[in-house]
Amino acid sequence: MALEVLEALDSARTQWYHVTAIVIAGMGFFTDAYDLFCISTVSKLLGRLYYFDPSSDKPGKLPTSVNNFVIGVAIVGTLSGQLVFGWLGDKLGRKKVYGITLILMVLCAIASGLSFGASAKSVMGTLCFFRFWLGFGIGGDYPLSATIMSEYANKRTRGAFIAAVFAMQGVGIIFAGLVSMTLSALFQSYYHAPTYTQNRVLSTRPEADLLWRLVLMIGAIPALLTYYWRMKMPETGRYTAIIEGNAKQAAADMARVLDIEIQAEQDKIAEFNAANNYPLWSNEFFNRHGRHLIGTMSSWFLLDIAFYSQNLTQKDIFPAIGLIDKDFNMSAIGEVFQTSRAMFVIALVGTFPGYWFTVFFIEKLGRYKIQLVGFFMMSFFMFVIGVKYDYLKNENKGLFALLYGLTFFFANFGPNSTTFVLPAELFPTRVRSTCHALSAAAGKAGALVGTFGIQSLTVGGDTYKIKKAMILLAVTNLLGFFCSFLVTETKGRSLEEISGEDGRESELTATPNDYRVPVSRTETM
Repeated sequence: MALEVLEALDSARTQWYHVTAIVIAGMGFFTDAYDLFCISTVSKLLGRLYYFDPSSDKPGKLPTSVNNFVIGVAIVGTLSGQLVFGWLGDKLGRKKVYGITLILMVLCAIASGLSFGASAKSVMGTLCFFRFWLGFGIGGDYPLSATIMSEYANKRTRGAFIAAVFAMQGVGIIFAGLVSMTLSALFQSYYHAPTYTQNRVLSTRPEADLLWRLVLMIGAIPALLTYYWRMKMPETGRYTAIIEGNAKQAAADMARVLDIEIQAEQDKIAEFNAANNYPLWSNEFFNRHGRHLIGTMSSWFLLDIAFYSQNLTQKDIFPAIGLIDKDFNMSAIGEVFQTSRAMFVIALVGTFPGYWFTVFFIEKLGRYKIQLVGFFMMSFFMFVIGVKYDYLKNENKGLFALLYGLTFFFANFGPNSTTFVLPAELFPTRVRSTCHALSAAAGKAGALVGTFGIQSLTVGGDTYKIKKAMILLAVTNLLGFFCSFLVTETKGRSLEEISGEDGRESELTATPNDYRVPVSRTETM
């Protein structure tokens, strides 16, 4: 049984409001990526400023445990925020909690830059405290943005719209490098400093303490600019009709923003809900959707081990590739500039194109194929880097940079995008936000493995350990490839058809052994 308000949303032509929703939701992801990844551009500066040893031949460096916490604490916050806000999104409504995430992000980005104290312990402690709560706000954006976009979009372009929201993560990573590079270049021009080899003390100017604070605080600006428009968005029609049981209000809201005529069918709502009134933790849910929830959680978990290891350990790989000088041949601010420049270049030529390839091809190739190919190619390139690391590092740095960039490309034209899209489509409306949150939280658990585990292998620059890390990541991606067979194609079908809410047969209600990719009705016409 299909409701007219839902069919109207599925068949609505693409309109300006769809684009507006992409921008509003996407700016949240722009901010998320900036805040999560900008710390990589300044973490070595923190070591020079607060852990300087004048007797050492090398610049100060964050102790491994401190480095892991400074970088990883925001991910812990993100995981917590995903679970809390994902659950609230189903219980209170997507819109009601959507603004809270932005407020947290703005306040905590500013507070991170204001981390106070005179000692290394106090500064690192307050920085970690505020970055945890920054991550908490960021975490809420994952399930809410994905769910809102999936419930607004029509079925022909839904995957591309959700992927476009997520693609703003790539823009955020680029801007994290660009902002850090620009600010460090300005500081270099005003506060010239010798290299560490030339003068250990003067190589780190005291003004550099302001640099890292500005980089972190700038992350508040895009979130602040988006807040008004986010609060103007109406609740999604699917939430209002199905969960609140108000088809008339849903029809009115969607007719107003999408410029379409919708007939409210209040009498059908009770019948629709009666057929789908089962809780998340029930045998009914497990029988219908358990395989796919395991698939989305496991594939996202394995993907983020590799993806966050790639992004957060770039600063350790860059010297091996030859993109930046050795740390003792740079000043503190110069190291920020070179690290940021390298991060910007890799993101621009490797990371960014992959996101938008997904946007343009997801409705042609489908989510399933893109995810499988992406995992396989990531595994292949990382295995080659791991096995041939010595040769690539010493004799062919150009090929090293190419292979490293291709792992980023296929991560984003692959599972990094599709693991975000699929949980927003596979599950019923009343648990969609929670299921996306569970999948995303599994991903962040993988990110923690990358941050606290894989990064400990790369942080010292030891060749053997970096080779070991790359081979481990190749195996992880191969496991992700096989876990992807637990999910199914969603291209061209309505959310209710995919989840079985409309009473029609779908692969989600088929037997677990049926792994065939279903053909959409639009393809059979």
